[in-house]
Amino acid sequence: MPFSTYLAEQMGSATLTPAGPFVAGSYAELTLCYTAGTFGIDDSGMVKVSWRTTSDMAKPQFDDPTAANYTSVEASHGAKLDVWFDRLNIRPWANTLLIRVGRGYLRAGDVLTVRFGDRRAGSPGFRLQTNCDERFELKTWVDAFATYEFTEIPASPAFALVPGAAARWKAIWPSLAVAGEPFRLAIVAEDVWGNPTGEADQHLALAPSRPIRGLPQSVTMRRGQGPIVLHGLAVETPGDVDLRMVSEEGEALARANPLRVVAAAPLRRYWGDLHGQSGETIGTGTAESYFRYARDKAFIDIVGHQGNDFQITDAFWKELNRLTAAFDAPGRFVCVPGYEWSGNTGMGGDRNIFFHREERPIRRSSHILVAGNSEANTECATAHDLFASLAGEDAVVIAHVGGRYADIGLAHDGRLERAVEVHSTWGTFEWLLHDAFAHGYRVGIVCHSDDHKGRPGATRPGASTFGAIGGLTCYLMPELTRDALFAALRQRRHYGTTGERLFMDLRGGTAPLERVEVLHGTRVAQTVRPYASCDLGRRVRVLWQGAEYRGRGRETEWHGRLRLEGNHFARFAAVNFLNPERQVRETAAGRALTWSSVTTGNRAGIDLWLDDARRGALSLETNIVSGEVDLSRLADDAVTFAGGGLGRALSVYRLPETDWSRHVAFEHGVTFAGGPDLPVYVRITQADGHQAWSSPIYLIA
Repeated sequence: MPFSTYLAEQMGSATLTPAGPFVAGSYAELTLCYTAGTFGIDDSGMVKVSWRTTSDMAKPQFDDPTAANYTSVEASHGAKLDVWFDRLNIRPWANTLLIRVGRGYLRAGDVLTVRFGDRRAGSPGFRLQTNCDERFELKTWVDAFATYEFTEIPASPAFALVPGAAARWKAIWPSLAVAGEPFRLAIVAEDVWGNPTGEADQHLALAPSRPIRGLPQSVTMRRGQGPIVLHGLAVETPGDVDLRMVSEEGEALARANPLRVVAAAPLRRYWGDLHGQSGETIGTGTAESYFRYARDKAFIDIVGHQGNDFQITDAFWKELNRLTAAFDAPGRFVCVPGYEWSGNTGMGGDRNIFFHREERPIRRSSHILVAGNSEANTECATAHDLFASLAGEDAVVIAHVGGRYADIGLAHDGRLERAVEVHSTWGTFEWLLHDAFAHGYRVGIVCHSDDHKGRPGATRPGASTFGAIGGLTCYLMPELTRDALFAALRQRRHYGTTGERLFMDLRGGTAPLERVEVLHGTRVAQTVRPYASCDLGRRVRVLWQGAEYRGRGRETEWHGRLRLEGNHFARFAAVNFLNPERQVRETAAGRALTWSSVTTGNRAGIDLWLDDARRGALSLETNIVSGEVDLSRLADDAVTFAGGGLGRALSVYRLPETDWSRHVAFEHGVTFAGGPDLPVYVRITQADGHQAWSSPIYLIA
C-alpha cells in the first residue's frame, strides 16, 4: 500500500460545502473543513488534499485574493500554517495542496478551513476540472505524528461534475455505405469543453446533398435528452453525400463527416480508438463507463483499454477481461483486451499490447504501484524481455509516445510491433515514424487518443498540458469483428487522423484541404494544393508548430504578438486554439493581436483578412522566435522562422480568402532503383489544422 493505514478511523474527518454537483469547467467556491481526530496534529505535522494527476482543475494561488483560484487556509485556534501547492504525492493523486502546522499544534476537534476560490475579497472562484466526473474526489491524508507518514482518512470529500450548455454540435455517420443498405446518424451536442450534454433546446434542420431514405427534414433536441440516433437510413445510388445541420435562424451548426456510397464494398471503413485508460489507473471514471462512452457517446466502432501495467492489479486485469468480453459484439462494436507496457524510456518506452482473446497473462514492466508480486517471473523490465515473452502470443504491439516515448531503435519486433502511433492528445509525433524508417522497419500509422478523461473516441485537451485533440484511426475491414481488426493491423490496412473522420482516398476531407503531400521516407516528393496562385489574396496565415523535445516536457508555450504596419486587417480567426481559456486578443483595432497557445508537435495559428493584399509589413514577436515579413513580397511560398527544439517554427503564408475545395485528384509516379526500402505515404493537412496520414506502401528490392 502506498500510504499507511494506521488507525485511519481516528485520523479525523472532512466535509465539503456546497456539495455540488457543479458544471465542469465552471468557477466555484469550495469550502473544505478538516476536523482533527483523536491525536490532533503535532507541531510540524501535515495535511495533504490531493486530486488526480491528470486532472486539469486549476492550481491554487495564495497571493492575490481578487484573482481567480485564490485559496485560503485557516486554523480554528490560530496555529501558524505553511501552505503551498505542488505535485507531491503518489500517482494517480499528484496534484496536492500541502498544509503544515507550525508554531503550534491541533487538538482533537480543532478545524482547518480550506477555501478553494475564496470569494470574500473579490475572487471569481476556483476553476474546476473541465471534463465530467461522477465522483471527483479531494483525497485527504494526515500526518498526525509529524513522522512524514500519511494516513488517508476513511471518507474523503467528493462531488460530481456535469456538462454545461451546448456550445457546438456533431453529426456522425459512417464513412462508407453500400447503396440501399441501412446505416445510422448520431447527433451530439457538446459543451464548450467537449463534454456531451443534454443542456440543449434546439430545432435542427437536416439538409442532405442527396436524398436519404428515412431521414426527416428536421429533429429537435430537448433539454435533458442525450444524443439523437436515427437508424434505418439509406441512400439508393452510389455517390458522395454531404449533410449540414442548420438552426431555425439559418446558422450552420455542423457538417457530417464525408460519406461515400458505393455499389459494393469488399472492405468497409470502421473508426477506432484503441488507446486510453480509466480511473482504475490514472484516468477518470470506471472502465465500464469508459467503454459505454466509446459506444454510446463517441459513436466509434472499435475501442481498446490501455492502463499502465504497474497500476493494474490482478483483480482489475480480471475485471478488464470480463468487460472486454461483455462489450465485444461482432457486427456492432468491437472491444479489444490489452494493456500498456509502461517501461522506463531507457528500457524501451511505452508500448500498447492487444490480445486477440481474453485471459492472457499480463507481463508488467514493474510492480511499483501493485502490492506484491502476483506471479513469479512475469515481470518484463525491458522491451527486449517484453517481445521475447510475447513470442507465440496472438497479439499485436503498437509503439507510442506518452509520458514515456517508445525507443524503437533500442527494441523492435516486426512480427508483433506492426504500427506506430503518430498522434494522440499528447501531440503529434511523426518523428516516431521516421525513426522506424531510419532503422528499416515496416510499420503502419495509427492515431488514437491516449484518453485520460473518460472520453475515448472524442477526447479534447481541456485546460491541461495535453495539447491536442485525441486521434482516430480508420480501419479497412471486410466486417466489424476482432478477426478482421487483427488482420487489418497486421496488414497495415488503416490510416490515422488528428480526430476528424476524414475519408482518405485523396478525394474528400472534413474541411478545405490546405495541401496533400506525398512523402518518400522523410522527404516530401510532391505537394498538391487544390488552389492556384491566382486564388491567393487577402488571407494570410500565421502558423506556429513543434515541441520542446521528445520526453514528458515536450509542450511548448507560445506567447506572441503581431503588429501590422502600413495596412489593416478587416477580421481575424484563430486556428486550432483547443483550450477555450487561451484566446487571441485584439490590442489595436485592425493593427495588432496578442495570443497564448500550446503546441505539442501539432499546429496552431491565426488567419488575417487584410484590407490590401500586397501592402505593409507584418511584425511577429514570440517567446520562441520572432521575425518580420514584407507583405508586398510574400508570394506563393511560406516565410519560415526556425524556433529550435523539435520542429518548432513560425511561418507566414497566403491562403484563398474563402473556403475552397475539399477534393483533390492527382497521380503520383514512383521510380525505385532498389536498395533499402522506400516507404511512400500521404500526409494531408486541412485548413482547420487537422491532419491525416496513410500507412506507408513499402517498395522493396
